[in-house]
Amino acid sequence: MDPVLVFRHSPTEGPGYFAEFLDRHGIPWKLVRIDAGDAVPANLNGVSGLALMGGPMSVNDDLPWIPPVLALIRAAVTAGVPVIGHCLGGQLLSKALGGSVQANPVKEIGWGDLRVTDPDAARPWVGDAAGPLPGFHWHGETFSLPPGAVRILDSAYCANQAFVLDDRHLGMQCHVEMTPELIATWCDNGADEIAASSSPAVQAPAAIQADMAARTAALHTLADKIYSRWIQGLRQ
Repeated sequence: MDPVLVFRHSPTEGPGYFAEFLDRHGIPWKLVRIDAGDAVPANLNGVSGLALMGGPMSVNDDLPWIPPVLALIRAAVTAGVPVIGHCLGGQLLSKALGGSVQANPVKEIGWGDLRVTDPDAARPWVGDAAGPLPGFHWHGETFSLPPGAVRILDSAYCANQAFVLDDRHLGMQCHVEMTPELIATWCDNGADEIAASSSPAVQAPAAIQADMAARTAALHTLADKIYSRWIQGLRQ
C-alpha cells in the first residue's frame, strides 16, 4: 500500500495517536513537516490518503504553503483519495471545499463532550453513541460546513465539531489524536494563553491533566472507531 501523507504544521502538533493507529494496522505513512520547510507534494502519485494535523496558525493567514495544501486537498477529494483533518486540518479541508473559517463564539481549550447531530451519518464513524462522546479541544476559530458536507458532531461551545463528505472524508474541529505526552506539552506551551483567557470553555492546566490516563483511553476508543472507518477508503 502507498503511504498516507501526514501534514504537520507545528513541531508540537504531530500525529500522536493517529500514527500509533496506522502503525498498529500496518499502514505506511510519511510525515510532511510544513513547520520544517518540507515542500507540499505537487500531486497524489504514490499516496493512499491525506491526514492534516493541527497548528496555531489560521487558514486565513497569508502563508506560502496554504494555497498548495488547499489545492492538494481539492485534488484528493476529486480523485476519491480520503482526507482527514484534525482541528486546523479540518479547517483546511473546509476552506479547500468552499467553506469558511472564522472566530468561534468562545475559545475552547481542554476536555469537552461531543454530541452526535446526525445519527445515521455518524454511525459508520462513531457507532451507535447513546450519550456524549469524549473530545479534546484547543481552538479559537471554527469552520463552516462546505457544500455537500453533513455535520455529525457538535459541542456546547462549537456548532461544527465534525463533518463528513462522500462517506470517506472527515473534518474535525476537535482533537482525537491526543496522547498524555501531547497534552502535557500543549499545557506547558499554552499556559500563558490559558491564563489570559476568560472563556468559560477554557480549563486550567491542572484540570486538563487530571486523570489523563483514563481520559485519553476513552478518547482513543473513539479515535479507533473514527480511524477504522477512515482507512476503509484508502487507495490500495
